[in-house]
Amino acid sequence: MRKYENYVSALASLRKAPEQDLANEFVQIGVIDKFELQFELGWKLFKTLLAYEGDPVSASGSPRDVLKTAFQYYDFMDESMWLRMLRARNDSAHIYDASKARRLVDDVIRDYIPEFERVREGLERRYGDMKWSNFCSVSAMRWNKNRPLQSAPY
Repeated sequence: MRKYENYVSALASLRKAPEQDLANEFVQIGVIDKFELQFELGWKLFKTLLAYEGDPVSASGSPRDVLKTAFQYYDFMDESMWLRMLRARNDSAHIYDASKARRLVDDVIRDYIPEFERVREGLERRYGDMKWSNFCSVSAMRWNKNRPLQSAPY
């Protein structure tokens, strides 16, 4: 699945953040940008996975709706952490001083990267036997436990 592959690839890049000169303003901006990308990839990946699971929120859910629903399916997710990341992502466009930027970078390194990793590991445990590259064709279908796969309305 391209979304999963993008999530893993972006995470590999974000994991390099602690090795950088975090006092450098341009590095901080880069870490924040990578965090925003990682978060976007994460919630959109959940939206695709919820479509696979047959949940209707996948059709038109907002990031908050998708995350709230994903918590019901994926017990490896930290609900409060993802909602905190959602707020941080929304607020990141309005960071105008260096101390707030540095606090966000510290949160990314200390809290958010480990959570992104937990999700990657949890998804591998749950869907590990499925070939992610073949997932796209399956995720375009909705699974209903009472019916066989049906084409999704999108």
